[in-house]
Amino acid sequence: MTYCLAASLKAGLVFAADTRTNAGLDHVNSFRKMHSLVWEGDRVLVLLSAGNLATTQAVVTHLQREAESGGPLSEVRHLSDAADHVGQVSLQVQRKYRAAEDMSAVSLEATFILGGQIGDEPTGAFLIYPQGNFITCSEEQPFLQIGETKYGKPILDRIIEPGLSLEDAARCALVSIDSTMRSNLSVGPPVDLAIYPAGALQRPRMLRYKHNSPYFASVRKHWGEGLRRLFDDLPRFDWEG
Repeated sequence: MTYCLAASLKAGLVFAADTRTNAGLDHVNSFRKMHSLVWEGDRVLVLLSAGNLATTQAVVTHLQREAESGGPLSEVRHLSDAADHVGQVSLQVQRKYRAAEDMSAVSLEATFILGGQIGDEPTGAFLIYPQGNFITCSEEQPFLQIGETKYGKPILDRIIEPGLSLEDAARCALVSIDSTMRSNLSVGPPVDLAIYPAGALQRPRMLRYKHNSPYFASVRKHWGEGLRRLFDDLPRFDWEG
């Protein structure tokens, strides 16, 4: 399984993703689900992926090769056009695999989050569905999730709002990832984090945390202890005195 998220703020963008792709009893695999495409001074794109691993790998490889040769992502004028292109590439890959052999019993679907900035256009993030269509963030819904979304959503609902600082949003993203890992073994470290300030038009700050990385471990410890203190402070029933 997978868990990825993106927060779209006035200050910029925050992305987070786990890396686990398999979590059997004796077999655990990891694969990077966050990728960046950067044209310094012109455009920055960050792609998060979830779904069939063969499909996501093929889509990412296709886009990276296009970027190296000056393909559509280096030429489109709007983020929405970039999201549309990613959706179309995903559809092409799925159709190719279905045509190659009988894959009727296998889901080839993949879902993506694409975020970034092109020129003077505002930053933004899009959730791209397996069918190639997409939605974007809004003032009312300033974050997007893909994969195993339910465990990490409550903290995002309470904390993420457009005026939040990038650093606070990044901490919230780490807590959201940790909450998901604690409840679902199919989501796991290392955790990738990217922070992009609006208007920078340069490579985002990219961070990777293992389960025992000092900062990530500290965030997890403080969050757990804080929740316990809040729980202990909840009002008592009348009969408790």
